[in-house]
Amino acid sequence: MSENNHPLPSSPALLPEGEGRQQPAVSPSAAAGRSGTALVNIRTIMKRELAGYFTSPIAYVFLVIFLLLTGFFTFTIGNFFERGEASLVSFFTWHPWLYLFLVPAAGMRLWSEERRLGTMELLLTMPVTNWQAIVGKFLASWLFLALALALTFPVAITVNYFGDPDNGVIFAGYVGSLMLAGSYLAVSCMTSAMTRNQVISFILSVMICLFLILAGYTPVTDLLSRFASPVVVDVVAAFSVMTHFEGFQRGVLDTRDVAFFASVIGFMLFVTGVIIRNQRAG
Repeated sequence: MSENNHPLPSSPALLPEGEGRQQPAVSPSAAAGRSGTALVNIRTIMKRELAGYFTSPIAYVFLVIFLLLTGFFTFTIGNFFERGEASLVSFFTWHPWLYLFLVPAAGMRLWSEERRLGTMELLLTMPVTNWQAIVGKFLASWLFLALALALTFPVAITVNYFGDPDNGVIFAGYVGSLMLAGSYLAVSCMTSAMTRNQVISFILSVMICLFLILAGYTPVTDLLSRFASPVVVDVVAAFSVMTHFEGFQRGVLDTRDVAFFASVIGFMLFVTGVIIRNQRAG
C-alpha cells in the first residue's frame, strides 16, 4: 500500500526499524485537558450527590442526631465540666463509637439507592469513568460529614472560654476525626456497592467498622494469640483504628497514622471499583 494511505505521525518518537512503530506520545495539553475533564466530572457528580442529601430530610435528621449525641456523650457521659481539664478528650473519645452507626447510616445509600432505582446503569453510561463516579460520590458524602463535624464548633469555643487549651491539639483531633469518618465512609461505599438493600449494606459496614475498632483491643489479641502466631496477631492489631486515632487525640499528626487512614480509604474505594466493574461487565 502507498505511503499516502498511511501518513506517519508528526511525532519523531518512533521505535528502531524492524521493531514496529510506537504510538505518538500524548501532548501535555491533551493530558491537561483529560485531567480537567475528569475534575469537572468529579465535581458534577459530587454536587449532584451532595444536593441529594438536602433534598430529603435525611441530611437534617442526621445533623440533628449527630449534634445531640456528641453533646450528650461529651457533657453527660464524658463529664466535660467535672474533669476540670481544658481539653476535648471527652469529645473525641466517643467519635469512633458514634461514627460506627452514624457513618454507615449516611453512606449506605451511596450505591444501593442507585441500584434500587435503576439509575446506576444510567450513571455509568454517561461519559464518566467508574473511578470518577466513585470519587465524586465519596467526596460528596465526606464533605457532608465534614459539615456535621464543623457544626460542633461550639464545643471548641466552650473549652476556650473556660480555659486555655492547646488549640493545636484540638485541630489535630478534628483532622483525625475527619480521617476516621472517611475510613468508615469508604467501608460503607464498598458495602453499598455490593447490594441494593440498604439495610444489608448498613449491617455489613457496621460489622467491618466494628472489627476495625476491636482489632487492637487486648481481649481480641489474647483470643487470637491462642490460635495464631505472634506475627499474625501483630498484623491484625495494626488494623485497629483506635491505635492510630489516639495519636491525633494527643495532638500528633504522625504521617504513619495519616497513611493508615489514607490506605484504608484508597483500598476500600479500589474494591468498590472492582465490584462496580464486575457488575457493569455482567
